[in-house]
Order: sequence, then C-alpha cells, then structure tokens
Amino acid sequence: MLFHHRSDFLDEIIEIAKLGADQIRPHFRSLAQGDVTEKARNDHVTVADRASEQAIIEAIGRRFPEHSILAEEGGWEKQSPDQPTWIIDPLDGTTNFVHGIAHFAVSIGILYEKEIHFGVIYDPIKEDLFSFSRGEGVSWNGNSCALNPRPSLRGSLLATGFPFKAHEHLDEFLQIFRETFLRAKAIRRTGSAALDLAYTAAGIYDGFFEFSLAPWDLAAGIGMIRELGGLVIDMLGKEGEDPTLVLETGNLLCGSPGVVRELRAVIGDLHRKK
Repeated sequence: MLFHHRSDFLDEIIEIAKLGADQIRPHFRSLAQGDVTEKARNDHVTVADRASEQAIIEAIGRRFPEHSILAEEGGWEKQSPDQPTWIIDPLDGTTNFVHGIAHFAVSIGILYEKEIHFGVIYDPIKEDLFSFSRGEGVSWNGNSCALNPRPSLRGSLLATGFPFKAHEHLDEFLQIFRETFLRAKAIRRTGSAALDLAYTAAGIYDGFFEFSLAPWDLAAGIGMIRELGGLVIDMLGKEGEDPTLVLETGNLLCGSPGVVRELRAVIGDLHRKK
C-alpha cells in the first residue's frame, strides 16, 4: 500500500490546502481592476485563484515531486500513472468570491487506482475544515460526520447548482428541479459545489445534484460521501462499478441512499416521458 502513514499524509494535504487559502484571504473584497479575467462566458479567474494554485502546486512539488497534479487553472502539471494524483480546485466558488459573498473553498482530492483516498475542503473565511482518509471516516473541524439517514425526498433539504456553463442542459435541469421541488422540503443553490458536497457529508444537506461539473469540483467531496456510505452516481446513467465515472461525466447525483434512489427514479420517469 502506497499510503503507509495515512494520518500524516492527510495532515500534509490539510497544510497544503491552507497554504492556498492564505493566498486567497488578502484578495477577498479587495480585488482591483484587472484582477479578474473572463476565461469563458460566466466563467472567471482571479489573481487569488492563480496565487492559490501556484502555492499548492509548489508545495506538492517540494514534498511529493513524483506525484501527478491536475489543477483547474493549469490542467495537468504532471502525469505519472503509477502515482497518486492531486486533483485541485484552488478556489471553488469564484463568482461568489468576485462579488464579495463569503462562501467559497479550496478543495483537494487524492485519486489513486480509481479511488479517492483522501480529501480536504477548506473554507478560508469561516475556517471550516472538512477532511477524510479512506476507511477512517470524515471530520468537520475535528468532529466526526455522518450522512443524514433520511429515507426519501419527503422532508429533504437538497443542494444544487445551475448549469451556467452548460446551457444545453438547462431545460432538462429545470424539469428535474421542478419535480424535485414539489417533493423535497427545500432546495439551496449557494455557488460552491465543493462546499455543497462537504455539507452533504456533514448531514446538513440530504443530497446534491448538478450537471457538467469538473473533476476538481467533485473529487474531495464525492470521496467524503462514499466514505460515509452515501451513493454517488451519474445523474443520467446507472449506478456503476467504476467510482471515477462521475469525474468523467460531471453529471452528479449524490447523498443519502434513500434520497438518491428516489431522485434517480424521478429523473428516469422524466426521460421516459420524452
């Protein structure tokens, strides 16, 4: 087994995530003209995203030079198939950040042999730290997490994200949203998929669904939910054996098993009616 000292390695990931967060805080509500660049329509990057990513990548390079790195802004830094891959979102929730909304995070997941073995999601403003090591549970600021055991959509609180970069899914999303809204207690859209997943792992939300997410949005969070016995499936496909499937498709449905199964059935009914 590659990870002989799991707790020590997790501590390293936490420390590296906090190095990234240190680059973010000084820019919050202090962005100057020219500090924000539009990568594509509705998709921005800031000096804080880039500084956080650089700090994280440099720290990994010093401590684990043989490891692979996949990061949001720079793509593949290095690819070593027989080594762990660090999947990094240096600032998840950039739109919130740009507009001064204090809800965003650094997210790091460690993929090895088609499994997410470690994950850290750190909110640098609220100083909320979510972390997990495979087989050793999930913690939130040092306290153990558990999924909400809700058996169905009735009474559930869900989180979602709008397909703002994938308008081809908008009509389908709105159909799913409508049917889910009629069955659940409430649905929240907060603007950070990483924190939505962390809150689901912590039992705040009962489930989460969104189209067209990227691997760096998902890696740490889906590892946490799987660690706690939750379901993580492709929203448009079947429950597969490959735990990395949603990293490839980005169409994520996850959370407490009863909630996910009912929502998946709702989506299936909508498809059959087309």
